[in-house]
Amino acid sequence: MSESISTAPEVTKRFTSSILLWMRTDQPRQTGMGYWKGPHSGIIANTPGLTEYRQIHLAEANPGRWPAHDTLETAIPAERKIDGIAEVTFENVLSPLAGRKQTALAFEDEVNVFRRTLLYAGPPNSSRWYDVAPGSQPGSRAVLYLRRREGVGTLEFHRFVKKVLVPALVDTGVLRELRTQVFLPWSEKLWDTPNVAHDNPDGQQLHASVILGFADNGARDAFFTGSLAARLTELIVPMASAIHAYDVDATLRYVKNGQILPHAEV
Repeated sequence: MSESISTAPEVTKRFTSSILLWMRTDQPRQTGMGYWKGPHSGIIANTPGLTEYRQIHLAEANPGRWPAHDTLETAIPAERKIDGIAEVTFENVLSPLAGRKQTALAFEDEVNVFRRTLLYAGPPNSSRWYDVAPGSQPGSRAVLYLRRREGVGTLEFHRFVKKVLVPALVDTGVLRELRTQVFLPWSEKLWDTPNVAHDNPDGQQLHASVILGFADNGARDAFFTGSLAARLTELIVPMASAIHAYDVDATLRYVKNGQILPHAEV
């Protein structure tokens, strides 16, 4: 695997934020997941200025799919294991201002379902969607979260994701979907919802995410248990101290191309 590929896929640059979600533990997890899919989704979907809104429901059993390595944290700490991700893509840089009324409603509603929420935002146009399999839809997904290794600068890390990791992932030839986000420094002030935890110590913070789509669960399993992920580790270790790989149970889209869908699209 090298830093360049013979035929690069088309890429669309987006302005995307991700909210990492942990369900309340005083009620069954599925109760919370159902409320998120139902009443809470309507609040977010009706926010003006959205190009897309997806809910990414992570599997309950997610110890960490990335192959173990001596100098890379691949096991997901139980207390930091995420239940879901709200992936919100804006039409433009001013869209978050247009959606302030709905955001206020979301703030008030979070305590009904979540115990911790963390907003990770990237600069405008820093989220990238790669058309790795035109006309194909993934039947299975995984999400990777990376933590930058100490001593690696922000710009160096962002260049690594775009110029090294993405081409290497494309070169595997197995992907049906590929989306990346690089994050601005985390700040609680960006999403300080009341009565919900936002604890995020420096040593636990994340710096990029990668969404991988596969033909089916078998292809996803083969990626992690075969040689592909292990070979990618060689590229990742110098730049990242942790990579947490989550299996996705379901991806539900509520807003597509700026339009609210009548029913969630799988």
